[in-house]
Amino acid sequence: MTNNRGILYLIVGILLGVGSCALLVWNPLGWARVDHALGRHSESDHAPAAAGNTLYTCGMHPQVIQDKPGNCPICGMKLVPMQGSGQAATAPDSENQERKILYWRAPMDPSYTSDKPGKSPMGMDLVPVYEDEASSAGGVRVSASFLQNFAVRTTPVAEGPLALEVRAVGILAHNEKSVVSVNTKFEGWIEKARVNNVGEHVAKGDVLFEIYSPALVTTQQEFLASRDYVRRLEEKGAYSEAIERARSLVEAARERLRYWDVSEQQIDALEQTGKVHRTVEFASPASGFIVEKMGNSLEGMKISPGMTVLKLADHSSLWAEVEFYEDDIRHMREGQRVAVEVDAFPGRRWSGKIVLFRPALNPATRTLTALVEIANPGMRLRPQMYANVIAHPGGAARALLVPAQAVLHSGERAVVIVAKGGGLFEPREVQLGLEADGMQQILAGVTQGEEVVTSSQFLIDSESNLRAAIDMLLGNRKPDGIDHPQDSQH
Repeated sequence: MTNNRGILYLIVGILLGVGSCALLVWNPLGWARVDHALGRHSESDHAPAAAGNTLYTCGMHPQVIQDKPGNCPICGMKLVPMQGSGQAATAPDSENQERKILYWRAPMDPSYTSDKPGKSPMGMDLVPVYEDEASSAGGVRVSASFLQNFAVRTTPVAEGPLALEVRAVGILAHNEKSVVSVNTKFEGWIEKARVNNVGEHVAKGDVLFEIYSPALVTTQQEFLASRDYVRRLEEKGAYSEAIERARSLVEAARERLRYWDVSEQQIDALEQTGKVHRTVEFASPASGFIVEKMGNSLEGMKISPGMTVLKLADHSSLWAEVEFYEDDIRHMREGQRVAVEVDAFPGRRWSGKIVLFRPALNPATRTLTALVEIANPGMRLRPQMYANVIAHPGGAARALLVPAQAVLHSGERAVVIVAKGGGLFEPREVQLGLEADGMQQILAGVTQGEEVVTSSQFLIDSESNLRAAIDMLLGNRKPDGIDHPQDSQH
């Protein structure tokens, strides 16, 4: 009997313990201490924590807002914390409720738009596009975080002079107008050379070599014989007609010697001495440097009529063969004055003039060769030196100027991004003029004082083109909603 009573007490105790635990867990009276001890919090405890969450957005797509870090579903960039999130996180929600939504679009396919929330064909939630995010003039509004993250800089459109400067490189060469070829008009052999080295300078009339020519010896003999015949006829008192015919033979022999480049002094000496010279001294026809020679040695060389023995070049003036790029050709003309610099004499400039353009461009370098004549009185310039040529073909006295880096070139269009203020930017097509020293002349499209973007403008232009494409799609809506590309496929 005693044992049965003990078992009963044990069962009752277990039931009371289990019931007490159940009441504590249930907490029908709502005791806060019990909930706190069990790790449970009321809705009021959760509210401050939710209000303290940080929101994250995309610097390029401010319409993307998430409550946790990650990447932008549109461009894949890392999300950044929103300014004013945390305790004021509910503010954007209230603002978004007041902002008018134009349409909804797919994050990964901007061409897919809808007039109501939903899912994209890829299963992603559509994102809203608000009315204040697009401008009526085809512009685009970006957030302050975008401007900060990508260091967007602007500069005002200024008016001022633009001096055009064209720079090119070239190589100094002989002035082809002053190059003289030394040759003979008769056959012979050079027996003694007075000059024999390339680079030697000779003056006009200096003896270059002594040459033996049988034809030249024969002509000297004919000249002396005809002269003696005239003298004998005059001594005998012959008819005047016979004397005149004899004198014509003398003049014919004299003229033949002149044609063979025998000087008047040499002919007079021949007439005075009456002695035929076996070799004849050949004088230089011009002054200049010997720049080319036939063979290693002139002595003993047989030469034929018209054969070039030496070449002389006068370096008192040189030519520079200058390569001008295609886009600079329109500014250059024959007779234009230029300045020439060489590395051998830094800080010094020579004056030159364009005398000739080659008829065709170089297909390998896409440049046109111009010949620039340069006066070289001090003989400091030497052929084959590299030369820097600077030309100032003009410019504009008053021009609207922007930095050249502010212009976006897209096919036949040139675009600048104009900052309208308040984060609003407008891509604007412009007409270009001259470009020099990193500045670009604008003929039409902007006005003085407007601010243009000089960095990261391609990002703004891309976003603007995207918005324009979406606006074009919205303009083709059906009466009952959006005309989706996929609707035409079913």
